[in-house]
Amino acid sequence: MKVQCVICDKIESIEDDCLRAKRLRNRKLNMYLCNPCHERISKRTKERHQTGNFHLYQNKRQKSSLI
Repeated sequence: MKVQCVICDKIESIEDDCLRAKRLRNRKLNMYLCNPCHERISKRTKERHQTGNFHLYQNKRQKSSLI
């Protein structure tokens, strides 16, 4: 399966049977990042975490009254 990195537009090929390919086929919102872009983003994110100014805001789920 041919995939394209959303940041650098590099085209790579991955195996059709791998879990990553299945997720890309079935969930259209998943994006593919090549390894250099993924490493760069994770490194910078870890640096921001260490500064203490990085906050990850997540929505709090409310319990359903029906269940």
